[in-house]
Amino acid sequence: MREEYMIERQGKRFVLYAGLLDEAHARGLRSIETELLQVPSAENGEVAIARAVVRTEDGKFSGIGDASPQNVGRAIAPHVIRMAETRAKARALRDAINVGVAALEEMGGEGEEPAAPARDRAEQARGAAATQMAGVPQTQPGSQAGESKEELPKEALPATRKQLNYLEALIADVVEDGIGKFEEMVGKPVSELTRGEASEWIGRLSGRAA
Repeated sequence: MREEYMIERQGKRFVLYAGLLDEAHARGLRSIETELLQVPSAENGEVAIARAVVRTEDGKFSGIGDASPQNVGRAIAPHVIRMAETRAKARALRDAINVGVAALEEMGGEGEEPAAPARDRAEQARGAAATQMAGVPQTQPGSQAGESKEELPKEALPATRKQLNYLEALIADVVEDGIGKFEEMVGKPVSELTRGEASEWIGRLSGRAA
């Protein structure tokens, strides 16, 4: 799985659904079929349950996903059926391409504001990038003053073209008023996002599109 599709939250690594789908296509994805097993209602606690079946050149793989207002973020709560389907597909895709870490979309409450540690790391990466661009030597904890870093952290590198293409497609699908509104939200052009920022937004918007 390519690093651009991996993300870290609260010290744990997750894969993005977009990465699972991209890798599955690269490995010969033939079809994905889904079925709603339980319609959310007051009697069942508004829990939606879906089943997904993925077929690749290596065979058939299935997964079950559930979603309810209790295990999704506030913005996703009105769309628990679609989130249950996305979680089911993510589990089936992970088995199909042999990915052991959970998908970000499988986690409860994801898809809204990033967890504080992730925000802190993103801010640190952006600060390091800005300082290095200004020509100020970087130091790491435990290093001597004036000892410069040889390279930027991956999160601070410019977003890849593939990340930007996918992000722009997500923006067009789920952000009202499109690119202009999104750039107003983040305070910069999409083309100026770092890899870390692009991954964060892909994860957040993928949850809304679920």
